[in-house]
Amino acid sequence: MKFLLNIPLPLLLIATILIGLAPFSPEPHLVEKLRMLFAGHLSRPADIFDLGLHGAPLVLLLLKGVAVWRMRTGKD
Repeated sequence: MKFLLNIPLPLLLIATILIGLAPFSPEPHLVEKLRMLFAGHLSRPADIFDLGLHGAPLVLLLLKGVAVWRMRTGKD
């Protein structure tokens, strides 16, 4: 978890917003791929890769939040 604490929060927030929401129109790829996933239509390797690529910054941001919370509450 230490590597998560070394990632600068502003950089992670910018990456989450820009990569997670790109392209901004007509619909962000992350939203499109999550809809495909929940509908059971996410089967092409390119779509799975796209979901991972656009979702990775969001997952890192969430993991960093958990790591910071655990560190501040003394649960580490």
